[in-house]
Amino acid sequence: MSSEKIREVGEGSSSSGGVINTIAPPLNNHHQSSSLLAPTPASTPQLSRYESQKRRDWNTFGQYLKNQRPPVSLPQCNYNHVLDFLRYLDQFGKTKVHLHGCLFFGQPEPPGPCTCPLRQAWGSLDALIGRLRAAYEENGGLQETNPFASGAIRVYLREVRDSQAKARGIPYKKKKKKKRPNLQIKASNNNDGATSANFQLQSTT
Repeated sequence: MSSEKIREVGEGSSSSGGVINTIAPPLNNHHQSSSLLAPTPASTPQLSRYESQKRRDWNTFGQYLKNQRPPVSLPQCNYNHVLDFLRYLDQFGKTKVHLHGCLFFGQPEPPGPCTCPLRQAWGSLDALIGRLRAAYEENGGLQETNPFASGAIRVYLREVRDSQAKARGIPYKKKKKKKRPNLQIKASNNNDGATSANFQLQSTT
């Protein structure tokens, strides 16, 4: 895939409120940063909160790739770059994850402070990957080569989820799927010999 097919983006960062907090390094090119900060036209429709957050996340990831040595273009990006990006974000985390050997390991409400590190919460990382997976394809990437949809990313997120649940003493509860109504048709004969259909809705288990 050529670099023209995937639109590369510049500076950006995520905001607070249940989402990833990052601090993207400033761009070196003054002209490019000025163009990115230019006011948007009044005719541009206001984005939803989700779309705005997705754009900031996409910009942050693009800036992260550009800051690598050597810089990595989006067509060259693979799941290893995504994994490195998720680990990089841990320095901005606000969730205390107790280490093995800590007196508070496995306690949901520790009675005192400890020196265990802060990490990005699993739920925040999971939501971030969902937004970036969508943004990749919206910016010209192919679904077949989407690094955010890689099985290695799913394995990593599952490991983070399980380890944080054990360390914090908060078991992960999988959401139950809602029961879907199942339409069943029962045929019955009328007195005049005609057949009628009775429709019944039953919930599937």
